Amino acid sequence: MYTVKSYMQLLHVFLLVVLPYLNLALSSSGVGDHAETIRCIERERQALLNFKQDLIDDYGRLSSWGSTKDCCKWEGVHCSNHNTTTSHITMLDLQTEDYLRYQHLGGKISPSLHELHHLRYLDLRSNDFSGPIPHQFSNLSNLRHLDLSGNYMLNIENLEWLSHLSLLSHLDLSGVVLSKATGWVQYINNLPLLKELHLSECFLPDITHSSSFRSNSSVSLSFVDISSNSLSSSIYNWLFNFSSSLAYIDLGSNELKGSIPDALGDMLSLTILSLPWNQLEGGLPKSFANSSHLQSLDLFCNNLVEELQEFLQKMSGAKNSLESLDLSSNRLKGPLPDFTRFPLLRALCLDNNSLSGSFPKDIGSFPSLIFLSLSENQITGSFPNLSVFPSLESLQLQNNQLNGNIDRSIGQLHKLRVFSCAFNLLNGTISEAHFSNLSSLWYLDFSYNALTFNFSSDWVPPFQLDVIKFSSCKLGPRFPKWLRTQNEFSDLDMSSNGIAGNFPSWFWDLSPGLQYLNLSHNQINGLLPDLSLKVHDTLLEIDLSYNLLTGPVPPIPPSLTFLKLSKNKFRGSLYLLCANTSGSLIYLDLSNNLLSGELPYCLSQFKRLSTISLAYNNLYGEIPISISSLSQVQILNLHSNNLSGEVPAWLGTHLTSLIVLILRSNEFNRSIPRQLCQLNRIQILDLSQNHLSGNIPPCFSNFTSLQVESNNYDVTTYYNSETYAYDGGDRNGLMSLGGTYVANAFVQWKGQDQEYGKNLGLLKTIDLSSNKLSGKIPEQVGSLAGLHSLNLSRNTLTGKIIQEIGQMKMLESLDLSANKLFGEIPGSLAHLNFLSVLNLSINNLSGEIPLSTQLQSFNATAYSGNPNLCGLPLPNKCLGDPPITPQPKDKSIQQDEDRSITQGFYVSMGLGFFFGFWGVFGTILFNSRSRHAFFMFLNHITDWIYVTIALNWARLQRRL
Repeated sequence: MYTVKSYMQLLHVFLLVVLPYLNLALSSSGVGDHAETIRCIERERQALLNFKQDLIDDYGRLSSWGSTKDCCKWEGVHCSNHNTTTSHITMLDLQTEDYLRYQHLGGKISPSLHELHHLRYLDLRSNDFSGPIPHQFSNLSNLRHLDLSGNYMLNIENLEWLSHLSLLSHLDLSGVVLSKATGWVQYINNLPLLKELHLSECFLPDITHSSSFRSNSSVSLSFVDISSNSLSSSIYNWLFNFSSSLAYIDLGSNELKGSIPDALGDMLSLTILSLPWNQLEGGLPKSFANSSHLQSLDLFCNNLVEELQEFLQKMSGAKNSLESLDLSSNRLKGPLPDFTRFPLLRALCLDNNSLSGSFPKDIGSFPSLIFLSLSENQITGSFPNLSVFPSLESLQLQNNQLNGNIDRSIGQLHKLRVFSCAFNLLNGTISEAHFSNLSSLWYLDFSYNALTFNFSSDWVPPFQLDVIKFSSCKLGPRFPKWLRTQNEFSDLDMSSNGIAGNFPSWFWDLSPGLQYLNLSHNQINGLLPDLSLKVHDTLLEIDLSYNLLTGPVPPIPPSLTFLKLSKNKFRGSLYLLCANTSGSLIYLDLSNNLLSGELPYCLSQFKRLSTISLAYNNLYGEIPISISSLSQVQILNLHSNNLSGEVPAWLGTHLTSLIVLILRSNEFNRSIPRQLCQLNRIQILDLSQNHLSGNIPPCFSNFTSLQVESNNYDVTTYYNSETYAYDGGDRNGLMSLGGTYVANAFVQWKGQDQEYGKNLGLLKTIDLSSNKLSGKIPEQVGSLAGLHSLNLSRNTLTGKIIQEIGQMKMLESLDLSANKLFGEIPGSLAHLNFLSVLNLSINNLSGEIPLSTQLQSFNATAYSGNPNLCGLPLPNKCLGDPPITPQPKDKSIQQDEDRSITQGFYVSMGLGFFFGFWGVFGTILFNSRSRHAFFMFLNHITDWIYVTIALNWARLQRRL
């Protein structure tokens, strides 16, 4: 039976629990004194409005700010809910999501935010805020989470305000410029509750003061990312303060040198350690045997040198925790060990090392492995049995020495998405059985192997590929019909596949997402359709060079950036190119065809052109001045046409980016314009076999790129490459697609025409041969100390060979033949240690050839045709040289020598050999110290020989 007291208790519960919800319902329905309950405090509301005034909001992201009096309902604003009448702002989240990156906020961060005293969470990441951080931020004493990352225009010179945020647990300033924020470590040390620290890409100043190493804070810090700065190894000492709490350390892309510290292995709480892109040396410390919680170790791109077996042995403590191991781009060596000792391993990256040997034969099952990269090593032997990797999604074995057939066990990897075995020694036949269960496959690269593909004509693959690379395999002679079933690929490379005949009618109706097409080095013939109508706007790159295609050059898609149709039989003019008005073309190579007519003026509409090669055609007329607008051109190759007129002076004043200019074998006349001297980036200048006259401009000394050895420009062009990642998001799962193209050009090198591609940017040559140039060789030419080849032959040059030629230290080829040069050969010519080709023939040189190992090593033909020249290697001797005749030996001396060889001589020689040999060899054999010293001596000699050969080989490679 209820008492009065019981009823009073029930009423009290009702008032405490039910009534607040009733009031809330009434206020939301408009019942009561006010139609709207305003929780926002006016002072904080005004602070937000002041903050908004300093912002640039072009996309109206903050349009709700001010639309209602209750700021707790504004975009990105969150208030406390413990009080139904008034609430403080506790969270301000204005981050820009990746998919809305174009809707970023700009402007400055207003000091008015310091009025938000109860703010606990502030996230302004991935915007475009600029200027400094207001020092009033120090008033935000309740702040727990601060994220300003991705605001690359922010510049913080003083972090003193940071030390007042004593409750801060999460700090992210990644991408904010902190280059002048000296003492940043001390301010971090004053944050006792800090757990996560993100300072990547901040241009952090290095730690120089020893007091910075000591931390006053608690041991709560568990996450540190200070990658992509310029920090030295001194940063370790600060991190060791948190050895008991740190679980995540990222020091990638810094300037760490020397060995990996032992203390890192003693951090028992460490689970993630990332040290890529540094200069670490040696091997792994033995202390890592204690790392029983280590899940991920990333040492990509360092200088580690150790046997892989020994390296992994030191990680024995992590055998039950390790999930990801990246040792790519180091100098690890030795055979492949059995990795099944790490049963949880999901990603293993060992590419670009010096690993050798074959796959372990008795390797056990590896059920967890998803990603395996062993590319760019010296792994030999047969293709491995892949059935031991049932979960594999990405397998990269390219650039090794694997041989034999590809095991059919690959067909069992139903999860496999990425497979590359390019650049190996594999052979045999690829059949449908190899792909029986590969329904997930989307990246496939068999390039540069001796593989033959044998599929039935009605085969339908179980996959839809995105990347298809079969270069230098045998697919032909017919176009593979199974390709017709693939409608999602973006990258197709079937170059050097033995494909012949016309394009099938269905070919140009392929994937709408096609970006890269390479069918070069086949025997495809016939006409090309109007590519601007046949393919979609996604197509960026086409390479159909080295085929038998005929007819006119078709109109090209407006999206195209790369077009290579060289070594075909295209005819007619180039005016069909004018139909493309988009101007997106970067690379154009139509060399070695049958094209005729004049150079079209419309080339000027391709403002982004970097390479133009129209060599070996039948073009005529002058170079149109419209080309002068192509300011980004690096390579202009018009070799072997019928072009005439003057060499345009505007080549030097407008095309100032030129690295390669080849106008060889045309009909150009008049003198060389002095304006060419303004091409200070030029490395290859070939004006040979024309009708140029006049003097060689002395201002050639202005070619600054030819004055030093190390100033080599890169003429490799990289095009719009898509990047894909395997599921899991690991950085090493990234596959770069699309083309990497190298400009090709025929250059006369050491007297022979040779085609250069990737090494084109390493050549530095001037060829003015076979013209009508006169006058003296300018002394200023001697300042081109980085020049590799100088050819001034077959002109009418006079005067002496300049003494300054000895300053051209890198010269490897010098041809001054068939001129009217006179006087003596300068002695400084003997100082050119790299000179391997010399031709001074057919001149009026006189006197003695200077004596040197270098000059006497050339054949006599290098000096022939100079009647007044004498000395070796020429047969005619110089006046005053004593005759070289053999002198007979005196008979008495001969008799004395014979009498000295007596029986005692042979006995002495035998005893000397016995005691000498056994005195040395016996000591080595029976005395361990002597034996050790002797073999150490042999090791030192071997090392010295190896290093000498390696250095000379490296130098030779740089020269080539």
